Amino acid sequence: MAMSLKVSQFLFTLLIVSVLVVTGCSGQQTALNSVSPGSTSLEANANAINQATETTEATSVSETTSSESIPGMSNLPRLEGTATVVMTVKGSPITIEVDGVNAPVTAGNFVDLVQKGVYDGLSFHRVVRQPQPFVVQGGDPKSKDPKTPTQLLGTGGYIDSKTGTERYVPLEIKAKGATEPVYGKPIDATTQQPVLTHKQGAVAMARSQMPDSASSQFYFALADLGFLDGNYAVFGYVKEGMDVVNKIQQGDRIDSAKVTQGAENLKTPG
Repeated sequence: MAMSLKVSQFLFTLLIVSVLVVTGCSGQQTALNSVSPGSTSLEANANAINQATETTEATSVSETTSSESIPGMSNLPRLEGTATVVMTVKGSPITIEVDGVNAPVTAGNFVDLVQKGVYDGLSFHRVVRQPQPFVVQGGDPKSKDPKTPTQLLGTGGYIDSKTGTERYVPLEIKAKGATEPVYGKPIDATTQQPVLTHKQGAVAMARSQMPDSASSQFYFALADLGFLDGNYAVFGYVKEGMDVVNKIQQGDRIDSAKVTQGAENLKTPG
């Protein structure tokens, strides 16, 4: 019985990693052989998870722990404080409190993309609620075009008009008691608990297997997902409208996303 429980936990974790993976349009495509949590049949569920692509464009800086040594950090927007974003889906508002105190780069990227209107009209391409609540994921710019093939959704990121290249933000995790976040590598949440955890309503960045490959795709946590802590960057929480999040279906679109408070805290380079 103990061995069976451990195997089930392993399979569930494998599912989680595969679902949150962001795919890169120029990377090498790899199918993740995963099953739905709680399933007893590998064969029946092997095709239930979308294929994932490990992007090769993002720069990995797995040895860095501070912002000073990360290439390109000076060119990324930062949120110096907090901000409020109201995201409207099918006419109903979701109020997100964005935390630039504990995740300044990740939060700054999100608020900057909101300000640019990047999320307006994009769809939620991945929704996982069964057999238990997990995440609602969206933010792929490719989803704005309704003609985009389903198999390509989840492969895109924000293309910076100034550089013509995709903007990436490093994995950013701040542990309790730390003076600044750790950048470029996961932390062990069992020994260093993050300030921003994956409690229900958390908003975090999806990424590929490379730590520094987040761009524009994000997800809402539909339940407490503590096993993701330290591996994915939480940057805020749903303060109002979790009932709206819980009703989102795959293919639903973001009507609009607006910064309603704290826009002055966004600092952009140049």
